[in-house]
Order: sequence, then C-alpha cells, then structure tokens
Amino acid sequence: MRVLVAGATGVVGRQLVPLLTATGHEVVALSRRPRPAEGARTVAVDALDRAALTAAVRRAAPDAVVHLLTAIPAKVNPRRMERDFALTDRLRTEGTRNLLDAAREAGATRIITQGLAFAYEPGETPANEDTPFWSDPPRQWATSLAALRTLERLTADADGLVLRFGHLYGPGTVFARDGWTTGQIRGRRMPLVGGGGATFSFLHTHDAATAVVSALTRPVTGALNIVDDEPAKVREWLPELARLLGAPRPRRVPAPVARLVAGGWGVAYMTRLRGADNARARMRLNWRPRHTSWREGFAAELGDR
Repeated sequence: MRVLVAGATGVVGRQLVPLLTATGHEVVALSRRPRPAEGARTVAVDALDRAALTAAVRRAAPDAVVHLLTAIPAKVNPRRMERDFALTDRLRTEGTRNLLDAAREAGATRIITQGLAFAYEPGETPANEDTPFWSDPPRQWATSLAALRTLERLTADADGLVLRFGHLYGPGTVFARDGWTTGQIRGRRMPLVGGGGATFSFLHTHDAATAVVSALTRPVTGALNIVDDEPAKVREWLPELARLLGAPRPRRVPAPVARLVAGGWGVAYMTRLRGADNARARMRLNWRPRHTSWREGFAAELGDR
C-alpha cells in the first residue's frame, strides 16, 4: 500500500515509518518539519493549512492515511493544560477534519487515527472500548477531552479506526532515559499523591507502531485499546521506576496539598485514571505487544546497560 503518515517525526511515527518500509509499503512521511526518513518520501506541510494539506495529500495519492499528529510540549504544566494542549487540540479537531477530507478527495480507503486509552470514566476495572469517556473531567482537561471526542467522531464518519494508545514510553517520550518524567523522578519531584490510586496502561512506542501495521490491512473500524497486558497503579509503577533509575523513593503528598501545586487535573492524573483492556485488539488485529508488561519494558529501556 501507499501509506501517508501524518506526524511521521513523532515518537510513534519514528518507529512506524521503518516498519512500513520493511514490510513493503510505500511511505509518504508528512510533518511540519520533516526529517529524512529512510525509504520514505518526506513532505513538509501544516495540517492546519487546509489548502496546502489538501494539495499535498492529493499529490501523494495514498491508499491509507495514518493520523499521528500532536504537538505536546516536552514539559506540561497540569494547571495550564488548556494552554499547553491548545495546538494538539486544534490538530485533533481542525487538523483531523482537514486531513480526513483530503484523504477522501484523494481516494484513500483506509483511515487510522491516534486516540487515548486513558480518557475513560474513572473506575477500578480495566475499561473496554464500550466504556464511556469521562463524563465530568477536571476543568483543565475538559477541552482536550472534547477534542478527543471530535477526533473519534470524525474518524467514525470516515469509516476509520481509532487506536487508543496507552501511556507511551520508549525513545523520545517523557519516560525515556532523558525524558521529562524520568528527570522529575530522579529529582524526587514526582510524589505519590494520596494513595497513588490512578491506574496506568502503558505502551511502548514500537508496540504502538506494530498495532498500526496490523490495522492497515484488516477491515476493522470503530476504536481499539492498544495497551500492554498489565495495568498498574501509580503506587506500583512509580517506586519501581524510581528504583530502576537509581532515584530516591518518591515522597508521599496528601491530595489537598498536591492540588495547590498541580491543580485538579494533576491530582486526578495521579489518583483517578482508569486502566484499559486490550483483549479486543488482540482478537481483531491479531496483535500482541512485544512488551507485555511495563515491568520488563521499563527494565529493557531504563535498566543497567
């Protein structure tokens, strides 16, 4: 297939493009500031420039379009989520509309977009894809959640597939050896808030890329959770990650105190997020994560070398 990857220089795109070319696909790598990609044709275009994007997609004439566009800062202030995610929210709304309209005009028959597997209504059991999104999120995250809803609706209207990725780790992410979160943990600036009750479903960026490859040639629509097999409470993974990094054990901070610094979303992120179940993706995509557990995945990425 000829595959247009929008967001090809992001943390998933950099894993995906080599996999696509290695498996015989022709790749057009699209981003605002493209880097040379071995075996792929690179195109520089702003997804928010509708006319330029439409022309670029028309010239590419792809069979499939993969939408991985985000603009998430390396450091996010949870009290200023609307500011820090403003461009990403536009890419998930205006950018998605522009890209999918252009894909339809160009005759693309397969659409895959990137969603999130941690937007679900809080609860103790892992969420499947039928679980509703958070009905009353913290104010700082409400705009971003609305943007995700728009992305999913536009994808459904295009008969596409949303891959709801878990918390990404691997090269270039905040959990990389030189990432922002790992730096916070080393400096003992990421505490256990309250009881550390939020559940994270992690995903290595390479496993995200293999899920995209699996989805390209399978007629699956709707949404699928792309996560590892072991959802983990913050009180489990944060001390273990600190140990792997040779960092001090995280401090414990009461939720009311943390709220003064991190706001409602910062506290909810560490105490209320829900994990996700990957059974449907395993069945419908015949996909298996290489790193089935965050434990061995983090150890492989961050352990002694």
